[in-house]
Amino acid sequence: MNSRSEFSNYILERLSPLGDISLGRFFGGTSLKHNGTQFCMIMKNRLYFRVNKSNLDLYLERDSTPFSYLTKKGRVYVRSYYEVPADVLDDEDDLLSWAEKAIADSRKK
Repeated sequence: MNSRSEFSNYILERLSPLGDISLGRFFGGTSLKHNGTQFCMIMKNRLYFRVNKSNLDLYLERDSTPFSYLTKKGRVYVRSYYEVPADVLDDEDDLLSWAEKAIADSRKK
């Protein structure tokens, strides 16, 4: 088992109190879905939650960065997903609270 799948399984276990969470493939990483709606992704052992205007400040206050990747034309930023800060990842209650917000944001159109 590679470290990515171990990390994905670890996150899945940590988020299990939220109910129906499933793992899926997502480009070069893993997606997490709650009742079929993607709210999270894991890329290179980094956890990214879905954000929108209602909770973006939480991430910015902690110097979190959006998911990004490099192309031949330069870096592309995906500002709808921000990395979960390490202190949130380490705190079970905070992690679940932030995940609930990400789930709610993922359902907004």
